[in-house]
Amino acid sequence: MKNPAMNLKSKTKQSPVVVSVLISAGICLIIIALRTIRGLEFLELAAYDHYLCRQPKVCSPNPPVALITISEADIQKQGCWPLPDGTLAELLKILLNYQPRAIGLDIYRDIPVPPGSEQLAGIFSRHDNIVTVKKIGDETSLGVSSPYMVNSTNLVGFNDILVDLGGVVRRGLLFLDDGETSFYSFALLLAMLYLEEEDILPQAGLSNPQHLRLGKTTFVPFKSHDGGYIKADDRGYQFLLDYKNKLGAFQNFSLTHVLSGQISPNPFQNKIVIIGVTAESLKDFFFTPLSKNSESINKMSGAELHAHIISQIIRSALEGGKHKKSMNEWYEWGWILMWSLIGGLMVLWRRSFLHFLLLTIAGLLALGFISYFIFNLGWWVPLVPPALALLISASLVTAHMSYQEKVQRAILMQLFSKHVSKNVAESIWQQRDQFMDGGRPRTQKLVATVLFTDLKGFTTISENLSPQALMDWLNNYMEAMAQIVIDHGGVINKYIGDAVMAVFGIPLPRVDEAEIRRDAENAVSCALSMAEEIKGLNSLWQKQNLPTAKMRIGIFTGPLVAGCIGSSHRMEYTVIGDTVNIASRLEGFNKDSVDPSLTNHACRILIGGKTLDLLGRQFQTEMVGKVNLKGKDKKITIYRVTGRVDQSNDNSNNTNFQI
Repeated sequence: MKNPAMNLKSKTKQSPVVVSVLISAGICLIIIALRTIRGLEFLELAAYDHYLCRQPKVCSPNPPVALITISEADIQKQGCWPLPDGTLAELLKILLNYQPRAIGLDIYRDIPVPPGSEQLAGIFSRHDNIVTVKKIGDETSLGVSSPYMVNSTNLVGFNDILVDLGGVVRRGLLFLDDGETSFYSFALLLAMLYLEEEDILPQAGLSNPQHLRLGKTTFVPFKSHDGGYIKADDRGYQFLLDYKNKLGAFQNFSLTHVLSGQISPNPFQNKIVIIGVTAESLKDFFFTPLSKNSESINKMSGAELHAHIISQIIRSALEGGKHKKSMNEWYEWGWILMWSLIGGLMVLWRRSFLHFLLLTIAGLLALGFISYFIFNLGWWVPLVPPALALLISASLVTAHMSYQEKVQRAILMQLFSKHVSKNVAESIWQQRDQFMDGGRPRTQKLVATVLFTDLKGFTTISENLSPQALMDWLNNYMEAMAQIVIDHGGVINKYIGDAVMAVFGIPLPRVDEAEIRRDAENAVSCALSMAEEIKGLNSLWQKQNLPTAKMRIGIFTGPLVAGCIGSSHRMEYTVIGDTVNIASRLEGFNKDSVDPSLTNHACRILIGGKTLDLLGRQFQTEMVGKVNLKGKDKKITIYRVTGRVDQSNDNSNNTNFQI
């Protein structure tokens, strides 16, 4: 006896939902492993860039930063590079008269460039709102020392830029240290000078004193695994740039224009003014997420990049802007698993390629929309890993289900393709979920009509024919009878020598009495067609000097059990039950005695009373008697079918169909 627990375990393993969950979980683990080795980082960062470009932009009519840039034309106008100290002194003097809150000189000046060095130093000594730059450098580049003309370290900030693999700038720096001393960034110093006028000073974070708080925002340091980053360099005090200002949002004036003195004070008054270079020969340009969204500008100048960073710091302090947050790894893994499961489970609903394609596209669009919505709420959640997990899970589950369907179809076709009509075979396939169980047809209790046929005197016939002639004769007979069964919606259950067993009402169980009635009618109609066919075959065999034959047919309707018997190597779909036994006994009733119905006709058709009750008035019958069939204790009322009722006769008189 099979262990019920083992049977349940086997069914659980074969359950499409369980298989889908297992496949989805496996894909999730593979995606997470691939993500851990940075295999998806470039795609995740590209998705992040795309979202940054699509996010709502700040539409400020009066941004806090203005730019003065030095182009190739300005250098040619001046006739030299670097610009002399006197030229920078003249520029700063003009700007100071415009009363900006702060001036940022994004030009290295670690050594004097006379003439005018004393004049430049004098300006820096008299004004504490001019910030200039140095470069700290790293393992790949040398640093640049502090400007010669500045004595206070509070007026010198580093302008080092963090560049990701691929050359894109996505992170800004607030502080760096060399292990002993902390250094302020150029952008942070200028932003703090601006915010002093708003009575906003740097403070310790409320939840973590190690964090910097400016006004309404606490800047949480970037971690190496934030968002789509994996093992990123998180040294220093970093934060993610939001690039909420549009390209060209900051007013830009050329050096030559400003030195001409023809500009009104309005563009610079009460603002931060950054002086930088845009000359191609000086190569102070960077790729940013916005670069890919611009048709005319591929790179952003260092001066404009600092303007974006400064604007973000000021906006966050004044308005409380949210910086992008990231989930911890466990939540990210759960997020990926969720979408992997969605991908695997959603294709169970519909299994055609078109539905797979539509559902997968819908799932990916839903993921993209939800991720973008969450992104605009201030959270950076993974997009590429769950998208890949959804796509691959959906594809593999679909492939698995297709394979299973192929196997199931092969099993079904092996069992039924040669025994039922195409319509019945297609119905079986369409309802396979209700029909199949664990790779084989499910055992069912149903009501059906069983038909048995046998040939009278087949032993004598076989003795008078050679083996090959006998097989040809029998195949000719079986081929004709099998086609009649199929044409009438029956299932040929088995061949037993010269006998045929057919069932009407399987393998799909009937749901109402009308269908059961129709099966009985089809079975009797099939028997009458067989009677016609045997007459035709006898005529043909007579012409060929072959033996003729007579048939016995037994039909009975009732409950039975249908299912598969056999091993995994050889299975047979069959029916068992008292109904089968009675149909067999009806076929063989009085077969050894002289039966007038077989003496005068080529076919005798016997049915049980239960079958007759379902037939209505379509067929002409006559009662044989109430008898005890072989092996049965209860008596069965037997009727002989003699023909069809002539439905065209208005008086509804029965007409014999001579068989």
